[in-house]
Amino acid sequence: MSGVKNYLAFDFGASSGRAILGKLHEGKLELEEIHRFSNDPVEINGHYYWDTFRLFYEIKQGLIKYAQGNYGPLEGIGIDAWGVDFGLIGPSGELLGVPYHYRDSRTDGMMEEADKLMGRRRIFDESGISHEFFNTVNQLLAMIKQDSPALKYAKHLLFIPDLFDYFLTGEVGTEFCEATTSQLVNPVTRTWSDEILKNLGIPRGIFTDIQYPGTLRGRLLPSIQQETGLGAVPVYAVASHDTNSASAAVPAKGDSWAFLSSGTWSLLGIEVDKPVVNDTTYNYNYTNEGAVGGRYNLLKNIMGMWIIQQLRADWERRGEKYSFGELVKLAEGAQPFKAFINPDDPLFVPPVDMDKRIMQYCERTNQQVPKTKGEILRCAYESLALKYRQAIEGLEEITGKKIDTLHIVGGGCQNAMLNQMTANSTNRRVVTGPVEGTAIGNLLVQAMAAGEIKDIQELRSVVAASFPNEIYQPEEKEAWDKAYEAYKKVTI
Repeated sequence: MSGVKNYLAFDFGASSGRAILGKLHEGKLELEEIHRFSNDPVEINGHYYWDTFRLFYEIKQGLIKYAQGNYGPLEGIGIDAWGVDFGLIGPSGELLGVPYHYRDSRTDGMMEEADKLMGRRRIFDESGISHEFFNTVNQLLAMIKQDSPALKYAKHLLFIPDLFDYFLTGEVGTEFCEATTSQLVNPVTRTWSDEILKNLGIPRGIFTDIQYPGTLRGRLLPSIQQETGLGAVPVYAVASHDTNSASAAVPAKGDSWAFLSSGTWSLLGIEVDKPVVNDTTYNYNYTNEGAVGGRYNLLKNIMGMWIIQQLRADWERRGEKYSFGELVKLAEGAQPFKAFINPDDPLFVPPVDMDKRIMQYCERTNQQVPKTKGEILRCAYESLALKYRQAIEGLEEITGKKIDTLHIVGGGCQNAMLNQMTANSTNRRVVTGPVEGTAIGNLLVQAMAAGEIKDIQELRSVVAASFPNEIYQPEEKEAWDKAYEAYKKVTI
Protein backbone atom coordinates (compact mmCIF):
# COMPACT_ATOMS: atom_id res chain seq x y z
CA MET A 1 0.00 0.00 0.00
CA SER A 2 1.35 3.41 -0.92
CA GLY A 3 -0.02 6.77 0.21
CA VAL A 4 -3.55 7.41 1.43
CA LYS A 5 -6.27 5.79 -0.67
CA ASN A 6 -9.79 7.18 -0.35
CA TYR A 7 -12.90 5.08 -0.88
CA LEU A 8 -16.54 6.06 -0.41
CA ALA A 9 -19.20 3.68 0.90
CA PHE A 10 -22.93 4.32 0.69
CA ASP A 11 -24.52 2.18 3.38
CA PHE A 12 -28.31 1.95 3.28
CA GLY A 13 -30.38 0.63 6.15
CA ALA A 14 -34.13 0.25 6.51
CA SER A 15 -34.49 3.69 8.14
CA SER A 16 -31.40 5.71 7.14
CA GLY A 17 -28.47 5.94 4.79
CA ARG A 18 -24.92 7.25 5.08
CA ALA A 19 -21.94 8.18 2.99
CA ILE A 20 -18.81 7.04 4.81
CA LEU A 21 -15.31 7.91 3.68
CA GLY A 22 -12.63 5.29 4.26
CA LYS A 23 -8.99 6.39 4.29
CA LEU A 24 -6.64 3.43 3.79
CA HIS A 25 -3.01 4.02 4.72
CA GLU A 26 -0.22 1.63 5.72
CA GLY A 27 -2.54 -1.23 6.50
CA LYS A 28 -5.02 0.76 8.55
CA LEU A 29 -8.45 2.18 7.77
CA GLU A 30 -9.90 5.42 9.15
CA LEU A 31 -13.60 6.30 8.83
CA GLU A 32 -15.39 9.63 8.43
CA GLU A 33 -19.13 10.01 8.00
CA ILE A 34 -19.62 12.84 5.50
CA HIS A 35 -23.36 12.60 4.82
CA ARG A 36 -26.37 11.09 6.60
CA PHE A 37 -30.02 11.03 5.54
CA SER A 38 -33.29 9.35 6.44
CA ASN A 39 -34.78 6.49 4.45
CA ASP A 40 -38.52 6.71 4.86
CA PRO A 41 -40.88 4.27 3.15
CA VAL A 42 -43.84 5.94 1.48
CA GLU A 43 -47.40 4.61 1.70
CA ILE A 44 -49.64 5.36 -1.30
CA ASN A 45 -53.12 3.88 -1.59
CA GLY A 46 -52.34 1.06 0.80
CA HIS A 47 -49.00 0.07 -0.75
CA TYR A 48 -45.46 0.68 0.55
CA TYR A 49 -42.66 1.96 -1.69
CA TRP A 50 -39.04 3.09 -1.40
CA ASP A 51 -38.49 6.76 -2.25
CA THR A 52 -35.87 5.73 -4.77
CA PHE A 53 -35.34 9.05 -6.54
CA ARG A 54 -34.82 10.95 -3.29
CA LEU A 55 -32.36 8.30 -2.14
CA PHE A 56 -30.41 8.73 -5.37
CA TYR A 57 -30.50 12.50 -4.81
CA GLU A 58 -28.89 11.86 -1.41
CA ILE A 59 -26.19 9.72 -3.03
CA LYS A 60 -25.34 12.66 -5.26
CA GLN A 61 -25.30 14.98 -2.23
CA GLY A 62 -22.74 12.66 -0.64
CA LEU A 63 -20.60 12.81 -3.78
CA ILE A 64 -20.86 16.61 -3.86
CA LYS A 65 -19.80 16.83 -0.22
CA TYR A 66 -16.79 14.66 -0.99
CA ALA A 67 -15.81 16.86 -3.94
CA GLN A 68 -16.18 20.00 -1.83
CA GLY A 69 -14.24 18.54 1.10
CA ASN A 70 -10.83 18.61 -0.60
CA TYR A 71 -10.11 15.05 0.45
CA GLY A 72 -8.02 14.31 -2.60
CA PRO A 73 -8.53 11.72 -5.34
CA LEU A 74 -11.36 9.23 -4.86
CA GLU A 75 -10.37 5.66 -5.72
CA GLY A 76 -13.79 4.05 -5.70
CA ILE A 77 -17.47 4.08 -4.78
CA GLY A 78 -19.51 1.14 -3.44
CA ILE A 79 -23.15 0.75 -2.43
CA ASP A 80 -24.66 -1.76 -0.01
CA ALA A 81 -28.29 -2.05 1.06
CA TRP A 82 -30.96 -4.51 2.13
CA GLY A 83 -31.85 -7.58 0.09
CA VAL A 84 -34.73 -8.80 -2.10
CA ASP A 85 -36.19 -5.47 -3.37
CA PHE A 86 -35.71 -4.33 -6.96
CA GLY A 87 -36.54 -1.90 -9.74
CA LEU A 88 -37.51 -2.75 -13.32
CA ILE A 89 -35.80 -1.03 -16.25
CA GLY A 90 -37.67 -0.50 -19.53
CA PRO A 91 -36.45 -0.82 -23.13
CA SER A 92 -35.41 2.83 -23.22
CA GLY A 93 -33.44 2.63 -19.99
CA GLU A 94 -36.08 4.23 -17.77
CA LEU A 95 -37.24 3.00 -14.36
CA LEU A 96 -40.70 1.43 -14.70
CA GLY A 97 -42.48 2.49 -11.53
CA VAL A 98 -41.23 3.01 -8.00
CA PRO A 99 -39.72 -0.07 -6.25
CA TYR A 100 -41.94 -1.68 -3.66
CA HIS A 101 -40.98 -2.08 0.00
CA TYR A 102 -40.44 -5.67 1.15
CA ARG A 103 -43.16 -5.24 3.82
CA ASP A 104 -45.81 -4.41 1.22
CA SER A 105 -48.89 -6.59 1.49
CA ARG A 106 -48.89 -7.63 -2.19
CA THR A 107 -46.95 -10.75 -1.22
CA ASP A 108 -49.74 -11.99 1.05
CA GLY A 109 -50.52 -15.58 0.06
CA MET A 110 -47.67 -15.82 -2.45
CA MET A 111 -45.63 -18.33 -0.46
CA GLU A 112 -48.64 -20.62 -0.57
CA GLU A 113 -49.07 -19.96 -4.28
CA ALA A 114 -45.41 -20.82 -4.95
CA ASP A 115 -45.87 -23.99 -2.92
CA LYS A 116 -48.76 -25.03 -5.19
CA LEU A 117 -46.78 -24.32 -8.36
CA MET A 118 -43.53 -25.99 -7.37
CA GLY A 119 -43.40 -27.07 -3.73
CA ARG A 120 -41.58 -25.39 -0.83
CA ARG A 121 -38.95 -28.09 -0.54
CA ARG A 122 -38.11 -28.06 -4.27
CA ILE A 123 -37.74 -24.28 -4.16
CA PHE A 124 -35.39 -24.58 -1.18
CA ASP A 125 -33.34 -27.32 -2.87
CA GLU A 126 -33.04 -25.16 -5.98
CA SER A 127 -32.03 -21.99 -4.12
CA GLY A 128 -30.67 -22.84 -0.65
CA ILE A 129 -32.66 -19.87 0.67
CA SER A 130 -35.13 -20.07 3.54
CA HIS A 131 -38.75 -19.23 2.85
CA GLU A 132 -39.74 -15.67 3.74
CA PHE A 133 -42.84 -13.83 2.59
CA PHE A 134 -40.77 -10.89 1.32
CA ASN A 135 -38.38 -12.86 -0.92
CA THR A 136 -38.05 -11.60 -4.49
CA VAL A 137 -39.60 -14.79 -5.82
CA ASN A 138 -42.84 -13.95 -3.99
CA GLN A 139 -42.76 -10.32 -5.11
CA LEU A 140 -42.45 -11.37 -8.75
CA LEU A 141 -45.18 -13.96 -8.38
CA ALA A 142 -47.45 -11.21 -7.03
CA MET A 143 -46.71 -9.07 -10.10
CA ILE A 144 -47.57 -12.00 -12.38
CA LYS A 145 -50.85 -12.58 -10.57
CA GLN A 146 -51.67 -8.87 -10.87
CA ASP A 147 -50.78 -8.85 -14.60
CA SER A 148 -48.27 -6.07 -13.94
CA PRO A 149 -47.61 -3.88 -17.02
CA ALA A 150 -44.18 -3.00 -15.62
CA LEU A 151 -43.17 -6.65 -15.61
CA LYS A 152 -44.55 -7.12 -19.15
CA TYR A 153 -42.36 -4.34 -20.57
CA ALA A 154 -39.28 -4.77 -18.36
CA LYS A 155 -35.91 -5.34 -19.99
CA HIS A 156 -33.85 -5.64 -16.78
CA LEU A 157 -34.48 -6.40 -13.12
CA LEU A 158 -31.99 -4.63 -10.86
CA PHE A 159 -31.79 -5.01 -7.10
CA ILE A 160 -31.61 -1.77 -5.11
CA PRO A 161 -27.78 -1.49 -4.91
CA ASP A 162 -27.47 -2.55 -8.56
CA LEU A 163 -30.13 0.01 -9.49
CA PHE A 164 -28.17 2.83 -7.88
CA ASP A 165 -24.99 1.61 -9.60
CA TYR A 166 -26.93 1.79 -12.87
CA PHE A 167 -28.04 5.35 -12.16
CA LEU A 168 -24.41 6.29 -11.52
CA THR A 169 -22.75 4.46 -14.42
CA GLY A 170 -25.37 3.47 -16.98
CA GLU A 171 -24.13 -0.15 -16.69
CA VAL A 172 -26.32 -3.10 -15.65
CA GLY A 173 -25.29 -6.12 -13.63
CA THR A 174 -26.34 -8.18 -10.62
CA GLU A 175 -24.06 -8.61 -7.64
CA PHE A 176 -23.75 -12.22 -6.40
CA CYS A 177 -24.54 -11.72 -2.67
CA GLU A 178 -27.59 -9.61 -3.41
CA ALA A 179 -28.77 -12.02 -6.10
CA THR A 180 -28.81 -14.96 -3.70
CA THR A 181 -31.32 -13.19 -1.40
CA SER A 182 -33.90 -13.44 -4.19
CA GLN A 183 -34.46 -17.22 -3.82
CA LEU A 184 -33.88 -17.40 -7.57
CA VAL A 185 -30.21 -18.42 -7.79
CA ASN A 186 -29.18 -22.06 -8.04
CA PRO A 187 -26.56 -22.74 -5.33
CA VAL A 188 -24.63 -25.22 -7.47
CA THR A 189 -24.48 -23.39 -10.80
CA ARG A 190 -24.40 -19.96 -9.04
CA THR A 191 -26.65 -18.52 -11.70
CA TRP A 192 -30.37 -18.01 -12.14
CA SER A 193 -32.44 -21.13 -11.52
CA ASP A 194 -34.17 -21.97 -14.76
CA GLU A 195 -36.29 -24.52 -12.89
CA ILE A 196 -37.74 -21.98 -10.45
CA LEU A 197 -38.26 -19.37 -13.16
CA LYS A 198 -40.00 -21.87 -15.45
CA ASN A 199 -42.25 -23.38 -12.79
CA LEU A 200 -43.37 -20.00 -11.48
CA GLY A 201 -43.70 -18.35 -14.88
CA ILE A 202 -41.07 -15.65 -14.23
CA PRO A 203 -39.49 -14.26 -17.43
CA ARG A 204 -35.81 -15.31 -17.70
CA GLY A 205 -34.80 -12.45 -19.95
CA ILE A 206 -35.04 -9.71 -17.31
CA PHE A 207 -32.10 -11.06 -15.30
CA THR A 208 -28.60 -9.74 -15.96
CA ASP A 209 -25.23 -11.44 -15.56
CA ILE A 210 -24.23 -12.24 -11.97
CA GLN A 211 -20.98 -10.56 -10.86
CA TYR A 212 -18.89 -11.32 -7.79
CA PRO A 213 -18.02 -8.70 -5.15
CA GLY A 214 -15.16 -6.53 -6.33
CA THR A 215 -16.30 -6.37 -9.96
CA LEU A 216 -15.84 -2.99 -11.63
CA ARG A 217 -19.38 -2.01 -12.51
CA GLY A 218 -18.40 1.12 -14.44
CA ARG A 219 -17.39 4.75 -13.97
CA LEU A 220 -19.42 7.82 -13.13
CA LEU A 221 -21.43 9.06 -16.09
CA PRO A 222 -20.32 12.42 -17.57
CA SER A 223 -23.56 14.01 -16.34
CA ILE A 224 -22.88 12.80 -12.78
CA GLN A 225 -19.30 14.02 -13.00
CA GLN A 226 -20.48 17.46 -14.02
CA GLU A 227 -23.15 17.63 -11.32
CA THR A 228 -20.95 16.44 -8.46
CA GLY A 229 -17.58 17.90 -9.39
CA LEU A 230 -15.90 14.50 -9.45
CA GLY A 231 -14.06 12.77 -12.27
CA ALA A 232 -14.58 9.34 -13.84
CA VAL A 233 -14.47 7.54 -10.48
CA PRO A 234 -14.78 3.73 -10.56
CA VAL A 235 -17.99 2.26 -9.12
CA TYR A 236 -17.54 -1.24 -7.74
CA ALA A 237 -20.09 -3.94 -7.08
CA VAL A 238 -19.22 -4.73 -3.46
CA ALA A 239 -20.85 -7.37 -1.25
CA SER A 240 -23.94 -5.29 -1.76
CA HIS A 241 -26.28 -7.12 0.63
CA ASP A 242 -25.41 -5.40 3.90
CA THR A 243 -25.19 -8.62 5.94
CA ASN A 244 -22.48 -9.96 3.69
CA SER A 245 -20.49 -6.73 3.75
CA ALA A 246 -20.61 -6.96 7.54
CA SER A 247 -19.45 -10.59 7.58
CA ALA A 248 -16.49 -9.71 5.35
CA ALA A 249 -15.35 -7.24 8.03
CA VAL A 250 -15.23 -9.80 10.85
CA PRO A 251 -11.65 -9.63 12.23
CA ALA A 252 -11.33 -13.40 12.62
CA LYS A 253 -8.64 -16.01 12.04
CA GLY A 254 -8.91 -19.76 11.56
CA ASP A 255 -12.20 -21.51 10.93
CA SER A 256 -13.74 -22.25 14.36
CA TRP A 257 -15.74 -19.02 14.61
CA ALA A 258 -19.20 -17.74 13.85
CA PHE A 259 -20.35 -14.18 13.33
CA LEU A 260 -23.36 -12.25 14.52
CA SER A 261 -24.40 -9.13 12.64
CA SER A 262 -26.37 -7.44 15.39
CA GLY A 263 -28.95 -4.75 14.79
CA THR A 264 -32.71 -4.63 14.37
CA TRP A 265 -32.23 -8.10 12.95
CA SER A 266 -29.62 -10.56 14.19
CA LEU A 267 -27.98 -12.68 11.51
CA LEU A 268 -25.87 -15.43 12.99
CA GLY A 269 -23.83 -17.64 10.71
CA ILE A 270 -20.60 -19.13 9.46
CA GLU A 271 -18.72 -19.05 6.18
CA VAL A 272 -18.80 -22.21 4.08
CA ASP A 273 -17.13 -23.08 0.78
CA LYS A 274 -20.34 -24.54 -0.61
CA PRO A 275 -23.98 -23.96 0.33
CA VAL A 276 -25.43 -26.50 2.73
CA VAL A 277 -28.75 -27.74 1.38
CA ASN A 278 -30.12 -30.73 3.25
CA ASP A 279 -33.00 -31.88 5.46
CA THR A 280 -31.59 -30.31 8.62
CA THR A 281 -30.98 -26.92 7.00
CA TYR A 282 -34.50 -26.96 5.61
CA ASN A 283 -36.19 -28.09 8.82
CA TYR A 284 -34.27 -25.60 10.97
CA ASN A 285 -34.94 -22.79 8.45
CA TYR A 286 -31.32 -21.77 7.84
CA THR A 287 -30.38 -19.91 4.68
CA ASN A 288 -27.38 -19.77 2.31
CA GLU A 289 -26.35 -16.32 1.07
CA GLY A 290 -23.45 -15.45 -1.18
CA ALA A 291 -20.31 -14.08 0.48
CA VAL A 292 -17.03 -12.45 -0.55
CA GLY A 293 -14.62 -14.68 -2.45
CA GLY A 294 -17.38 -16.82 -3.97
CA ARG A 295 -18.10 -18.44 -0.61
CA TYR A 296 -21.44 -18.67 1.16
CA ASN A 297 -22.75 -17.58 4.53
CA LEU A 298 -24.89 -20.21 6.24
CA LEU A 299 -27.21 -18.03 8.33
CA LYS A 300 -29.99 -18.02 10.86
CA ASN A 301 -32.19 -14.92 10.74
CA ILE A 302 -33.27 -13.88 14.27
CA MET A 303 -35.60 -11.05 15.30
CA GLY A 304 -32.71 -9.29 17.08
CA MET A 305 -32.93 -5.91 18.79
CA TRP A 306 -36.33 -5.27 17.23
CA ILE A 307 -38.14 -6.29 20.43
CA ILE A 308 -36.02 -3.96 22.59
CA GLN A 309 -36.45 -1.09 20.12
CA GLN A 310 -40.21 -1.49 20.09
CA LEU A 311 -40.46 -1.70 23.89
CA ARG A 312 -38.62 1.61 24.02
CA ALA A 313 -40.91 3.10 21.33
CA ASP A 314 -44.04 1.85 23.13
CA TRP A 315 -43.05 3.42 26.41
CA GLU A 316 -42.10 6.67 24.69
CA ARG A 317 -45.56 6.83 23.10
CA ARG A 318 -46.97 6.50 26.62
CA GLY A 319 -44.88 9.46 27.80
CA GLU A 320 -41.96 7.53 29.35
CA LYS A 321 -38.68 8.15 27.55
CA TYR A 322 -35.64 5.95 28.12
CA SER A 323 -32.21 5.78 26.54
CA PHE A 324 -30.92 2.34 25.56
CA GLY A 325 -28.43 2.65 28.43
CA GLU A 326 -31.28 3.23 30.88
CA LEU A 327 -33.09 0.15 29.51
CA VAL A 328 -29.99 -1.93 30.26
CA LYS A 329 -29.89 -0.64 33.85
CA LEU A 330 -33.55 -1.57 34.32
CA ALA A 331 -32.84 -5.08 33.04
CA GLU A 332 -29.75 -5.44 35.25
CA GLY A 333 -31.86 -4.66 38.33
CA ALA A 334 -34.39 -7.44 37.62
CA GLN A 335 -34.27 -11.04 38.82
CA PRO A 336 -32.74 -13.38 36.22
CA PHE A 337 -34.39 -16.34 34.50
CA LYS A 338 -37.99 -15.69 35.57
CA ALA A 339 -39.49 -16.22 32.09
CA PHE A 340 -38.49 -16.71 28.45
CA ILE A 341 -39.86 -15.99 24.98
CA ASN A 342 -39.04 -17.15 21.47
CA PRO A 343 -37.92 -13.88 19.83
CA ASP A 344 -38.96 -15.24 16.42
CA ASP A 345 -42.54 -16.02 17.39
CA PRO A 346 -44.99 -14.29 14.97
CA LEU A 347 -46.52 -12.60 18.02
CA PHE A 348 -43.54 -10.22 18.07
CA VAL A 349 -43.66 -9.12 14.43
CA PRO A 350 -46.12 -6.18 14.88
CA PRO A 351 -44.49 -3.01 16.21
CA VAL A 352 -47.00 -2.04 18.93
CA ASP A 353 -47.73 -3.18 22.49
CA MET A 354 -44.54 -5.23 22.67
CA ASP A 355 -44.64 -5.39 26.49
CA LYS A 356 -48.18 -6.77 26.42
CA ARG A 357 -47.16 -9.30 23.78
CA ILE A 358 -44.30 -10.54 25.96
CA MET A 359 -46.69 -10.89 28.89
CA GLN A 360 -49.19 -12.67 26.65
CA TYR A 361 -46.53 -15.14 25.46
CA CYS A 362 -45.48 -15.94 29.03
CA GLU A 363 -49.09 -16.43 30.11
CA ARG A 364 -49.74 -18.66 27.07
CA THR A 365 -46.77 -20.87 27.96
CA ASN A 366 -47.70 -21.10 31.66
CA GLN A 367 -44.74 -19.12 32.92
CA GLN A 368 -44.47 -16.50 35.61
CA VAL A 369 -45.59 -13.33 33.84
CA PRO A 370 -43.11 -10.42 34.00
CA LYS A 371 -44.76 -7.26 35.27
CA THR A 372 -42.19 -4.48 35.68
CA LYS A 373 -40.25 -2.87 32.85
CA GLY A 374 -37.04 -4.38 34.21
CA GLU A 375 -38.55 -7.88 34.29
CA ILE A 376 -39.89 -7.54 30.73
CA LEU A 377 -36.54 -6.29 29.44
CA ARG A 378 -34.63 -8.99 31.30
CA CYS A 379 -36.88 -11.62 29.73
CA ALA A 380 -36.25 -10.21 26.23
CA TYR A 381 -32.46 -9.89 26.61
CA GLU A 382 -31.97 -13.33 28.17
CA SER A 383 -34.20 -14.96 25.57
CA LEU A 384 -32.21 -13.38 22.77
CA ALA A 385 -28.93 -14.67 24.26
CA LEU A 386 -30.42 -18.16 24.58
CA LYS A 387 -31.70 -17.99 20.99
CA TYR A 388 -28.11 -17.30 19.90
CA ARG A 389 -27.01 -20.49 21.68
CA GLN A 390 -29.71 -22.45 19.88
CA ALA A 391 -28.62 -21.00 16.53
CA ILE A 392 -24.96 -21.88 17.13
CA GLU A 393 -25.85 -25.43 18.14
CA GLY A 394 -27.89 -25.70 14.94
CA LEU A 395 -24.88 -24.59 12.88
CA GLU A 396 -22.69 -27.18 14.58
CA GLU A 397 -25.26 -29.91 13.97
CA ILE A 398 -25.65 -29.00 10.30
CA THR A 399 -21.93 -28.70 9.51
CA GLY A 400 -20.25 -30.97 12.06
CA LYS A 401 -17.97 -28.03 12.81
CA LYS A 402 -17.06 -26.91 16.34
CA ILE A 403 -17.52 -23.19 17.03
CA ASP A 404 -15.48 -21.76 19.91
CA THR A 405 -15.69 -17.99 19.23
CA LEU A 406 -18.58 -15.70 18.32
CA HIS A 407 -17.69 -12.39 16.65
CA ILE A 408 -20.36 -9.71 17.05
CA VAL A 409 -20.34 -6.74 14.65
CA GLY A 410 -22.80 -3.90 14.12
CA GLY A 411 -24.60 -1.52 16.45
CA GLY A 412 -25.78 -4.27 18.81
CA CYS A 413 -22.21 -5.06 19.82
CA GLN A 414 -22.19 -1.87 21.94
CA ASN A 415 -24.50 -3.51 24.52
CA ALA A 416 -22.05 -4.88 27.09
CA MET A 417 -24.74 -6.59 29.16
CA LEU A 418 -26.09 -8.54 26.18
CA ASN A 419 -22.55 -9.38 25.07
CA GLN A 420 -21.82 -10.95 28.47
CA MET A 421 -25.17 -12.74 28.48
CA THR A 422 -24.33 -14.14 25.05
CA ALA A 423 -20.93 -15.39 26.22
CA ASN A 424 -22.58 -16.97 29.27
CA SER A 425 -25.46 -18.51 27.34
CA THR A 426 -23.35 -19.96 24.51
CA ASN A 427 -20.42 -20.88 26.80
CA ARG A 428 -18.15 -19.44 24.15
CA ARG A 429 -15.74 -16.55 23.90
CA VAL A 430 -17.40 -13.45 22.46
CA VAL A 431 -15.37 -10.84 20.55
CA THR A 432 -17.13 -7.56 19.73
CA GLY A 433 -16.45 -4.96 17.05
CA PRO A 434 -16.26 -3.22 14.74
CA VAL A 435 -19.51 -1.29 15.14
CA GLU A 436 -19.38 -0.07 11.52
CA GLY A 437 -18.87 -3.54 10.08
CA THR A 438 -21.09 -3.08 7.01
CA ALA A 439 -19.45 0.13 5.81
CA ILE A 440 -15.98 -1.28 6.55
CA GLY A 441 -16.67 -4.41 4.50
CA ASN A 442 -17.94 -2.24 1.65
CA LEU A 443 -14.83 -0.01 1.70
CA LEU A 444 -12.27 -2.80 1.95
CA VAL A 445 -13.84 -4.90 -0.81
CA GLN A 446 -13.33 -1.83 -3.00
CA ALA A 447 -9.71 -1.67 -1.89
CA MET A 448 -9.30 -5.37 -2.67
CA ALA A 449 -10.78 -4.80 -6.13
CA ALA A 450 -8.35 -1.92 -6.68
CA GLY A 451 -5.39 -4.13 -5.78
CA GLU A 452 -4.56 -2.43 -2.48
CA ILE A 453 -5.54 -5.52 -0.48
CA LYS A 454 -4.58 -9.03 -1.61
CA ASP A 455 -7.44 -11.20 -0.32
CA ILE A 456 -10.09 -11.65 2.39
CA GLN A 457 -7.46 -12.71 4.93
CA GLU A 458 -5.52 -9.46 4.46
CA LEU A 459 -8.81 -7.56 4.53
CA ARG A 460 -9.58 -8.99 7.95
CA SER A 461 -6.07 -8.21 9.14
CA VAL A 462 -6.66 -4.55 8.22
CA VAL A 463 -9.90 -4.58 10.24
CA ALA A 464 -8.13 -6.12 13.25
CA ALA A 465 -5.35 -3.51 13.06
CA SER A 466 -7.72 -0.58 12.63
CA PHE A 467 -10.53 -1.06 15.13
CA PRO A 468 -10.48 -2.10 18.78
CA ASN A 469 -12.48 -5.04 20.07
CA GLU A 470 -13.55 -6.33 23.44
CA ILE A 471 -13.50 -9.91 24.66
CA TYR A 472 -16.12 -11.50 26.91
CA GLN A 473 -15.42 -14.84 28.56
CA PRO A 474 -18.28 -17.13 29.61
CA GLU A 475 -19.37 -17.20 33.24
CA GLU A 476 -22.08 -18.87 35.35
CA LYS A 477 -22.24 -21.97 33.14
CA GLU A 478 -24.44 -24.04 35.45
CA ALA A 479 -27.09 -21.32 35.82
CA TRP A 480 -27.24 -20.65 32.08
CA ASP A 481 -27.37 -24.36 31.19
CA LYS A 482 -30.37 -24.70 33.51
CA ALA A 483 -31.98 -21.62 31.94
CA TYR A 484 -31.44 -23.05 28.46
CA GLU A 485 -33.32 -26.22 29.33
CA ALA A 486 -36.21 -24.11 30.65
CA TYR A 487 -36.06 -21.90 27.53
CA LYS A 488 -36.32 -24.89 25.18
CA LYS A 489 -39.41 -26.21 26.98
CA VAL A 490 -41.40 -23.01 26.36
CA THR A 491 -40.10 -22.16 22.87
CA ILE A 492 -39.96 -25.41 20.92
